[in-house]
Amino acid sequence: MFTGLRRIGISGTQRVALAQAGFAPIAALTGWVLAGFGAGLAVLYGVLVALAVSTVLVWRERQSMRHPEWDQHRLFKVFIRVGVERLVLLTGLLVVGLGVLKLAPLPMLLGLVLAQFAWLAAAMGGNNK
Repeated sequence: MFTGLRRIGISGTQRVALAQAGFAPIAALTGWVLAGFGAGLAVLYGVLVALAVSTVLVWRERQSMRHPEWDQHRLFKVFIRVGVERLVLLTGLLVVGLGVLKLAPLPMLLGLVLAQFAWLAAAMGGNNK
């Protein structure tokens, strides 16, 4: 997780975040064209939630790379902490989207799930040379 393959100077998690950021406007526009402005906004929010969760992972990955002196126990603690941080952020942003902003749940979750496919693309693309 913290020492992914290097390709063009960026890690796999950074490639995922970039892919999710590039996917956001495409998903929003597609949702807007197919189901209206509200659905497009909900899809965009779902993709941005996935991007925010991935950004936390990128941030912690960079932090761990700046500290090569950290041993395996410290890195394991960071790994556990990142998992909890990402879960809390995901839950909080979904509560805001569903409860406060009153976004349509299906398009929002569809955007979230589709953005998570960037992880699959990064995993598949890491083996090609």
